This record gives sequence, C-alpha cells and structure tokens, in this order.
Amino acid sequence: MPEHGEGICIIRSHGESDDVFKQVQQKGYELVDLTCFDVKKVQNKAMELAQDDYFVIILGRKEHPEVKAICANAQMCAKNKNNVFVAKNIDALREIEQTIKSAKKVGLVLQTTQTKEYLFEVVNYLSSICKILKVENTICPSTSLRQTEAKKLAQTSDLMVVVGSKKSANTTHLAEILSQITKTIHIEHQDELDNYKKEISSIQNIGVTAGASTPDSIIQKVINKLETI
Repeated sequence: MPEHGEGICIIRSHGESDDVFKQVQQKGYELVDLTCFDVKKVQNKAMELAQDDYFVIILGRKEHPEVKAICANAQMCAKNKNNVFVAKNIDALREIEQTIKSAKKVGLVLQTTQTKEYLFEVVNYLSSICKILKVENTICPSTSLRQTEAKKLAQTSDLMVVVGSKKSANTTHLAEILSQITKTIHIEHQDELDNYKKEISSIQNIGVTAGASTPDSIIQKVINKLETI
C-alpha cells in the first residue's frame, strides 16, 4: 500500500484487522467497509471473549482471510496473544489439550462457513475437558440453510453437482458434506462437465446446488449443459 493515497479503499466481505483499518485511514484513502454482517458478528464475539480473559478458540481454516481477521481482532483485545488459537479440526485441539485444561475459561467461535455437525462434535469434546466453556454459534444462517436444503436434495439424487469457486470456503464445505451422502462433483463453470459426460449420461437423478457467491447465470448455464448431456 502506498505511503499516501487518494481514492477509495474497499474492505472485502471477509473483513480485516483493526490495524488495517487504521492504516487505510492514515494514508488518506476513503474507507468503504463491506465486511459481511455475520463475519462482523464473529469478530465482535471473539473480541468480547478475549476482553473477558477467555482462552479463545476459533474453529476454522487458519489461512482463510475471514479467520485471519477474526484472529487478529481477538488478539488485539487479549492480554496475551497466545490465548487465541485457531483450530481446523479436533486433532489440532487435542495437541493443546493440556493448555485447554489449564485455562480458567474457554470461549468458542466459528468461521461462518463451518457446519453444525462439526460444532456439536467439538463442543462434546471440549465439554469433557473445560472448567468453563462459553460457545458462540457464529455459523452464517444462510450457509446453514443452504447446507440443510442441499442435504435433502442429495438424499434423492444419484449425483450432486456443486457450482462455485474452489477457493470458496462455504462452497468447498458444501461439496464435502454432500460427498458423504451421494456421489458429488464440484465445478466452477459448465465446461468442466465435459470431463464427466459419460458418467452423467448414465445417471437419472442429478441435483444441482451452489455456493453463496455463485451468480445465478452460472448456475443456469450448468443446468442447461446438463440437459444437453
């Protein structure tokens, strides 16, 4: 980022740390904050837990920009940055089990695209080793609803086609969930269906779903292509 700038700087939906906001404003840019409301909610919950001296656990993918922002904001409010931990799975929590057991209070928040099943699994585990556990269910409601509806569709489909970016956390999670129910392929655009032509032509019931940010026009092109196959 240049030392001094003119124009507009947009904060994407994944959010950013407070330090980034300050840098943008100090350099003279007009700031437009497009952080998703649900992501902002996770940040605020994580910050509140950190301020109240909880050992904060963030369930999510450490490398994801949303999780990076949540972690940075929580660490800003914590007396000790080491009291904020990102866990992508239960195995990561087991590695610090002694730290969790020694904490007076443990607080839990989730990356917005996580699943309820994973939340329940983690809560069951933490409940057995924590003195005090405070759980903030910060899963995005629309993501949760999409997952529920897609699972219903998958139960009556021989193949599920998930449309959306392979870099999108919510789309990738959706594909992972459905693959446990029925055969599932994850594509970004209709041309990728050519790789599955033989397979698709022999299947009667095909379900189509998509990630939150996938445009309707892309979904319709996929449906049109499936009809020709």
